[in-house]
Order: sequence, then structure tokens, then C-alpha cells
Amino acid sequence: MIKENNKLSLLRKACPACFVALSRGMSRFRNNTKRQLVFFLNTSHFLTVGVSLALVVAFFLCALNGSSIPLEPVATETEEFLPNVREIVGVIRPGDSLTSSLRSNGVDEEVRQSVITAFDGQVDFRDMKPHDRYTLTIDDDGGLVKCLYESGPLDIHAIERTAEGSYKAKKLDVPLDCRTVKLRGRIESSLFAALSGFNEDPKLIYSFADIFASKIDFNTETRFGDTFELVLEKYYKNNQFVGYGKILVARYNSKEVGPLEGFYFDKGTGETAYYDHRGFELGESFIRSPVPMARVSSGFTYNRYHPVLEIVRPHLGIDLAAPVGTPIMATSDGRVNFAGWKGGFGKQIILDHGGGYKTYYGHLSRFAKNITAGAKVQQKQIIGYVGSTGISTGPHLDYRMAQNGVFSNPFNVKFRPRSQLTGTQLVLFRQELQSVTQLAKSLDDPKIVVVKNVVVTPNNPISML
Repeated sequence: MIKENNKLSLLRKACPACFVALSRGMSRFRNNTKRQLVFFLNTSHFLTVGVSLALVVAFFLCALNGSSIPLEPVATETEEFLPNVREIVGVIRPGDSLTSSLRSNGVDEEVRQSVITAFDGQVDFRDMKPHDRYTLTIDDDGGLVKCLYESGPLDIHAIERTAEGSYKAKKLDVPLDCRTVKLRGRIESSLFAALSGFNEDPKLIYSFADIFASKIDFNTETRFGDTFELVLEKYYKNNQFVGYGKILVARYNSKEVGPLEGFYFDKGTGETAYYDHRGFELGESFIRSPVPMARVSSGFTYNRYHPVLEIVRPHLGIDLAAPVGTPIMATSDGRVNFAGWKGGFGKQIILDHGGGYKTYYGHLSRFAKNITAGAKVQQKQIIGYVGSTGISTGPHLDYRMAQNGVFSNPFNVKFRPRSQLTGTQLVLFRQELQSVTQLAKSLDDPKIVVVKNVVVTPNNPISML
């Protein structure tokens, strides 16, 4: 007991604070012995006693070895403090260049040059769009620490300063949620109106119509009571919708042309298309209409009263009324035979598709870039824009088709499918067809939600409508 008291005296003299902590810990331990174990293990009690016992052991070992107890504080690892920084946030406005935008936000010349040099080869600032955003982080010395440039939800580039003081640029990975959903509806006036009721972007409506572009003309052949269904992917970033993925299943039950269906399939060679359940591609050598969403203002006839000339004469085409500037597509692969002014047709394009087929596009407001005589075009390529040039009472497209000089109603011409799956590809397609059909049925249950996580990287891009 005397030895123990001597050691406690030694502890009191050497480290009064430690002695007090030990005394308090032991007192708490004695007071709590009658309590349940769960209270004893409370974090504050356990820590106090543990620290105290560790100090007792240390002091006893020092006393036995006859060594003095170090009273100086032990050196600890110093915390590294980052320099103070400030952020400059900017938004590209119409007419801005990156340099002018940075200058208007007070960014000095050296930092501006660092940003442009570091992004060279990573970001093409010629493609800048209004509402692109950037954030610069500047240190106390006015030097660039890092920069983020966002040109879209999936296009985020960053500059970071390395330990050596140089700058490294990279495109950032973007995590997304891919949600597979089903939409079903009924036609009351038009496909556009029916799908708009879901508050979906017109881009989705045009893409759905495009799947059946060679099978039905949604301008003239939709009927009250037609039904539609589509299963599609929707991408979200931080619960915010950023775009549509693939339409996996498309169905349209038409009273005019019968039931239509299309299933997305990737051949594995970079070629993707939509096929019916037999493996026949929906796309044909000609699509039905060069303007998927337009109103037929005049049909094909040999006896039509002309509203401007006030005479009766043949109208060997289809007039599609649409706003000025509406894009016009080539209905098939071909070559530009003529692009210029053609009397009452105003600005007109004539395409030669081979096999004696030619298509005619009149009253355009302007031609698309590189549409000149001799240029090759692909099916669905934008070749011009709706206008009202020539003899016209309003903006529309005069669309005509002829084979060996004989004009026909382009909406009545029948064509063969562009391709048919066979062999191994047909087997793989049928497997995918079974899987996606089951998926479509499961989505009838509102409690079923299909979500997968996707990380968009330079090596793992995604395509959107």
C-alpha cells in the first residue's frame, strides 16, 4: 500500500492533470459498478478509464526502469492548410467567345491563357453554345487552381494544377440512372397531340414516328381510336432528366394500315435498326414522307383548282403544310440532280435514286449545307427547309415522285424491306425479342421499376435520341 501511495505521489508531482484524470476515472468506475454493463460501456466513461489506465501503465514502466518521465509535449504530424481560394462562375452568352466571357468576369490574361492552352485538343470552343458554364478556382496569388467547363450534362471537362505547377485537362466521368419505362395511349386527334399529353419532348415523338416512316404516314393515315405503345430508356442525372436512350419496343395499332411493331436490334457490327417479329427490317428503300409531322394541304390529283393561278390543272404531288424552317429529309439514298430556282416551284431540289426513280422537293426557304448538284445524300438526311418560294399561298413542301418520268402518288408506292435477318443474327434477335417482350409485359405493373446505373466515360459513351 505504501509503494502504491508513493507511485501515486510520483504521478501527482509529475503530471497533476494526469493524476486528476486518473482520480476522476477511478471515482466514476466505483460509482458505476452497480449499474448495468451497457452504461459502463458508454463512450465517455470507457474513454476516460481507458486513457487513465494507459497513463498508469506508462508511469509504472517508467518508474521501474528508473527513467524520467518526459514532460515535453510529443511532436505530432502538422496539418497541411490549403491556401485561400475564390471561385469565378461564368455563363456563355450569345455572341460570346470564351476569351471575351472570361475577360468580362475579371479573369486576367495569364489565367485566360492557361485555361485555353490546357483545354487545347480537349474542348473545341468553336462549338460553344449559349448557356455553357464554367467555374474557375483562383488562389491568393491569382493563379489558376482548377477549372470546370460544362457544355452539357454529359460533357464536363476539367483542368487541375499538378504538384509541379503544370495543368492537366480531362473529361470527367458522369454517373447516370437509366430508367426503362412504358408509355401507352390512344389517338384522338394526332400522334403528336397524344404523345404530348405525357409531357414528353417532341424529339421522342419524331423518333417514334420515324420508326414507322416507311409503313404509315402519320400526316394522313392516323385515325381516331388508333393506339400506340413504346418501351424506352430515360436517363437521369441527380434525379434530373437529361435525355432519351433507345426506344426498345414500338407498337402502333392502325385502323388504316393494320398493326405495326418494331423491335430495336444491334447486329453487333455497329448497325442498328428496327425489325418486326419475323426479322424484316422496318426501313424500306423510301420512307413515306420527307416531313414526318405536317398537315396535308393538297393531295395527288389530275384535276385540281390552283388557288393562285385560278385554273384547273394536275397536281402530281403532295403538299405538306408546315412552319417555315421545318427540316426536310431525303426519302431515300441518292444524288442531287438539281438544286436551285425552278419557276413556280421556287427553290427546288431534285434527287436521283437510281432505278429510274426521282423525287422532287419544292417551295423551299433554303437548302441545307453542301446540297449542290452532284452531291450524294443518304435516306433521312436533312436536305432543305420548308418555305413559300415560287407560286405559293403559304409555307409548305411540294413533294413528288416519278419513275422513268411517270409521276405517282408517293404515299401509294410499295417498296421491299431494306434487309432481313438470317442465320445466327436471326437466332440472337429472337432471343432478344423474347427478353424485351417479357420486359414490356412486366412494366404493365406500376410497382415494377427497372433502373440501372450507368457511368458515361470517354470509353463508354451512350447515344441519345
